[in-house]
Amino acid sequence: MKFTASQIAGILEGDIIGDPDVEVSKLAKIEEGTEGDLTFLANPKYKPHIYTTRASITIVNKEFEAETGLSTTLIKVEDAYKAFSRLLEYYNQVKMNKTGIEQPSHISDSARYGENIYLGAFSYIGDHVRIGDNCKIYPNAYIGDNVSIGDNVTIFAGAKVYSETVIGNHCVIHGGVVIGADGFGFTPEENGQYKKVPQTGNVILEDYVDIGAGTTIDRATLGSTIIRKGVKLDNQIQVAHNVEIGENTVIAAQTGIAGSTKIGKNCMIGGQVGIVGHLTIGDRVKIQAQSGISRNVQDDEALQGSPAFNLGDFNKSYVHFKNLPKLAQTIHQLDKKRNDNE
Repeated sequence: MKFTASQIAGILEGDIIGDPDVEVSKLAKIEEGTEGDLTFLANPKYKPHIYTTRASITIVNKEFEAETGLSTTLIKVEDAYKAFSRLLEYYNQVKMNKTGIEQPSHISDSARYGENIYLGAFSYIGDHVRIGDNCKIYPNAYIGDNVSIGDNVTIFAGAKVYSETVIGNHCVIHGGVVIGADGFGFTPEENGQYKKVPQTGNVILEDYVDIGAGTTIDRATLGSTIIRKGVKLDNQIQVAHNVEIGENTVIAAQTGIAGSTKIGKNCMIGGQVGIVGHLTIGDRVKIQAQSGISRNVQDDEALQGSPAFNLGDFNKSYVHFKNLPKLAQTIHQLDKKRNDNE
């Protein structure tokens, strides 16, 4: 897939300095650019690389003026970083613009789907499934019975969406995700064994939700596990049954959220955080990586540690944590001196 400087300048509404017909087919960092690459310069510390880069086209800010000759064609825009991000989005849309139904694949006779759909080979669409317009379901994906999928949804290869799941519009579900598996519900028996509690609820993803690769979201025991509008989940996260995650909350990799915990809006949760069940976490909460949350959290709290406590207090305490060996040695010396004086 090739683009000329003229085409790119047209998309970005930029000005060309150099050859308007030069073509690019790849993206690269400015310090690694070679012929046929497109790159950008936004951070001033990378400015020396523009004089040595072999990239064919470089996007720069309008105020940039070369101090010596350049071998790269420039496209000048208001904001090089935003322009390059916009171009990445455009490139991704073009690259992923697949349509049609590949074979072999299975679509139940009772399933219904909208216009401009892509269904990859070896994918499975169950009974009474509803799929909206402009959806892309990649190879080896599984969509169980009675699933509802909105418009402009992308489900990547190998994802599994169990029965009764509801997915809103503009969602992205990456490879290896499992949505709607049974929650971890068992009751102990008198003989020491555990009896499974039927998990009869479902999972609901609202609009603009992104789910990273390998993440699992369990169906509710009763009712729904709910991921609200705009939530972004990283890779390898465990969301247990009946959890609710509020709008625009972001959670980093390897976090585990136990059952029936409610997380508020606009929260930021770092990687490897553990959250016990049946808690309420307020809005705009920030939890640092590897923290353990075992209590309810109020709005706007910032926490770190395991068990977690106020981030400011944690940072003050850490000064003493790292000095504990010295403090212990001082105490030992004072104790020895006291004993010698007795």
